[in-house]
Amino acid sequence: MIEVRCARPEDGDALGEIHAAAWEASHAPFFRPEFAADAVRSRRTRWHERITEGTGTILLAKLDGRPTALSFLLPSPTRPGLAEIFSFYCHPDGWGSGVAAALMTETLSHLLDDGFTRVHLWTLRDTPQPRRFYTKCGFTESGAARAYDYGDGNPLNQIEYERAC
Repeated sequence: MIEVRCARPEDGDALGEIHAAAWEASHAPFFRPEFAADAVRSRRTRWHERITEGTGTILLAKLDGRPTALSFLLPSPTRPGLAEIFSFYCHPDGWGSGVAAALMTETLSHLLDDGFTRVHLWTLRDTPQPRRFYTKCGFTESGAARAYDYGDGNPLNQIEYERAC
């Protein structure tokens, strides 16, 4: 069974574990081991503050009662009138289970309820699994690309995807 709801203050540790495990599997191979290890640790602790701040919307998906995926969305700071999905992560244990697709459906529904008609996101160019997922969810490449520095001074190429809510 899949349940999707807004994250609550007590979900901070679960969100951190989802983010850390997914980021480690998908992003860590692009970085020096020391930087990747620090980045994974950082992702485990940042969600308590985001929930407390109350900025944006954080959705949590559970698969059979286990926290498995998250999305974090805000109005786009660069594309007026659009929403942006800043974080969309699924714990590797949930890959292929359908929980990420259910979360994306709820994310888009939530954005539509908030009055958004379009949404965009950025993903690493060299990660085919997320790119296939976003395409399967109806996103298309916008044609925009950027170099993004995760903090190690070694920018990675990202591409933008967008779709109607």
